[in-house]
Amino acid sequence: MTAAHKLTVHDAFLAVPDTQVGQIVDGELYVQPRPRVAHAMVTSGLGGELFGPFRRGRGGPGGWILLDEPELHLGGDILVPDLAGWRRERMPEVPDAAYTTLAPDWVCEVLSPSTAKLDRGKKLSAYAREGVPFVWLIDPDAQTLEVLVLQAFEATQRYVVESVHAEQAIVHARPFEVFALELGVLWER
Repeated sequence: MTAAHKLTVHDAFLAVPDTQVGQIVDGELYVQPRPRVAHAMVTSGLGGELFGPFRRGRGGPGGWILLDEPELHLGGDILVPDLAGWRRERMPEVPDAAYTTLAPDWVCEVLSPSTAKLDRGKKLSAYAREGVPFVWLIDPDAQTLEVLVLQAFEATQRYVVESVHAEQAIVHARPFEVFALELGVLWER
C-alpha cells in the first residue's frame, strides 16, 4: 500500500459523519450506521452490569477501566469495539485524547447482520495481532455470548472458543468470572 493510498483512506476516515461509525481495518475503510437501538440496549446493559463490580469495586474486585465505543489506534488499524476494558495496572490513567494506542485486555463486539463478518474476521485478526487476551461476541438475535481466548499456536496467535452461553444462562466468563452475569438482562427491552 502506498503512502498516498494510506493518506486517502485516512482522509476518508476523518470525513465520516458523526451519524456513522468509521474504522480502518487492514488498510480498508469500513463505514456503518450508528448501532440500532436494540444493539445499544445490549451494549448499555452489559456495561451497566460490569461497571459496579469491575470499575468501582462494588460487589467485585474493581481495577478496570471500561469504555463504550473507544477508538483504538492499533498498528495501522483504527478499530471501534462496542465495549473495551483495560486492567488499571496497564492503564493507570485514562488518556486525555480522542483515542488510545494501548490494546485492551478485553473487547466485546455486539454482532449485527451488517457487522458480523468484519467483527468475526479482520477485526478479530487485528485483536489477536495486538495481543488482546479476551474477546466476547454477543449476538442479540440468537441471544448468545461467545467467549474467545487468545492462544499461541506455533508462530501465531489466534482465538479459540472457550465457551458459548445462551438465552437466560448465568455466566461466569473470563476475564470477569468472579461475577455472575445474568445473560437474560441483556435481552430485556
